[in-house]
Amino acid sequence: MSRITFIHTADWQLGKPFAQVRDPDKRAAIRKARIAAIDRIGEVAAQRGAAFVLVAGDLFDSTTVDKPTVSAACAAIGRIPVPVLVIPGNHDHGGPGSIWQQPFFRREREQLAPNLTVLLDPTPVVLEQAVILPCPLLHRTVAGDPAAWLQGSEVFEALPAGLPRIVLAHGSTQRFVGAWADDEEEDASTNLIDPDRIEAMPIDYVALGDWHGTLPVGTRTWYAGTPEPDRFPKGTDQDPGNVLAVRVGHGMPPEVERIRTARLAWRRMAFQFTDDASLDRFKDEIDRFIGERAVETLLRLELSGSLGIEAHTVLEQMLESLEARLAWLRIVQDVQVAPTDTEIAQLKERPGDPLIAGVAASLVDRATQDEDPQTAQLALRLLHVASQQAEGGA
Repeated sequence: MSRITFIHTADWQLGKPFAQVRDPDKRAAIRKARIAAIDRIGEVAAQRGAAFVLVAGDLFDSTTVDKPTVSAACAAIGRIPVPVLVIPGNHDHGGPGSIWQQPFFRREREQLAPNLTVLLDPTPVVLEQAVILPCPLLHRTVAGDPAAWLQGSEVFEALPAGLPRIVLAHGSTQRFVGAWADDEEEDASTNLIDPDRIEAMPIDYVALGDWHGTLPVGTRTWYAGTPEPDRFPKGTDQDPGNVLAVRVGHGMPPEVERIRTARLAWRRMAFQFTDDASLDRFKDEIDRFIGERAVETLLRLELSGSLGIEAHTVLEQMLESLEARLAWLRIVQDVQVAPTDTEIAQLKERPGDPLIAGVAASLVDRATQDEDPQTAQLALRLLHVASQQAEGGA
C-alpha cells in the first residue's frame, strides 16, 4: 500500500490581542508574525509534497476576530498550494454566531481562500487521498468526548477501503490533561478525548489541537502544537513552534516529522545579583542569551538580589535599553537597593552639607531596619543622584 503526506498543524489563534504588550507597534508585530507563519506552512507543504493541510482547531483566537485579521488569514491560506481543512476549536467554536458563519468571513474565504474548507459537522469527509473524520467543537466546552460519534462500528463499515483514516480533533486527553493550557484555564473534565479508545478503532492517525507544544500521546496520536509560540514556557518539556509532516497509509504506522516554523523566541531568564560586580555577569549572560535576535525575542526576566545605588541605576538603564530593543520585555523584579560602604560614606560624611548627611543617616537606618524598606531605598537613590549633581555643578 502507498502512503500519502499531509501537514498537521493547530492553534494558530490568529487575532490574539497580546494586551500585556504595551507598545502598539510591538504588539502589532507579534500579531503579524502569526499570520506570517501561514506562509511558512505553505512552503513546508510544497517542499514535502503534501496532499493537504489539516488545522486541528483554534485557527482564530475568538469567535469575534476583527475583519483585517480575517482578510489577512484568508489571503495567507489562499497562498497555500494545497487544500486546507480546519475544524473549530474552543476559541473559535462553531456555535451560533461564530466566525465561520459570519457573512464577511464567508465572502473573504470565497474570494481569497477557495482552498479552505471548514468542517462543522461530525461526519466523514472522503477525499481522493484519505478520509477525514472531523470532531469539531460547536461550543467552547463540551461535557462529553468530542470524538464520541466515532464509537459506532457502522461509521467505519461505510468508509471506502484502502484510504488512510485520519481523525481531526481538539481537546485534552485522559492520558494528558494540558498543564500548559490557555491563560484562561478550561475545566479539565470538558473537551476530554480518550486516545486509547480512538487508537483501538480502525484509524491510521489522530491529529489533535489544544496543547500548544508538539507532543505524541499515543502511537498514532499527536499534538502538533502552535506554529508560532504565543506565551512564555512554563517548563522544559514544551516544544512549540512546529508543524508535523505526516506520512500515512491505511493499516500502516504513521511516520511523523517535526518541522520548525517559529520565528519569535519566547524565553525566560532568572538572575540573582549578589554584588555590584554581578552586574557585568548579568550583561554577559543577557548578550549570550539573546545573541543577535533581539528584535525576535520576547523575554520574561526574573531579577532578585541587591545592588548598590549606582549599580542599580545602571541596571535600570540596561533594562530601559532592553525594553526598546526586544520584541517584548516582561520584568519580574525584586532587586533591593543596598548602598555600598563607599556610597554610604559619601552621603553621611558631608561636613559641608550637614542636612544631606543627616537625612542620609536616617534613610540608611530605615532602609536596613524597616519591614518595608523600598521607600527609603528609593529616597536614598534620589538623594545620591541629587548630591552627585550638586557636586558636579559646584
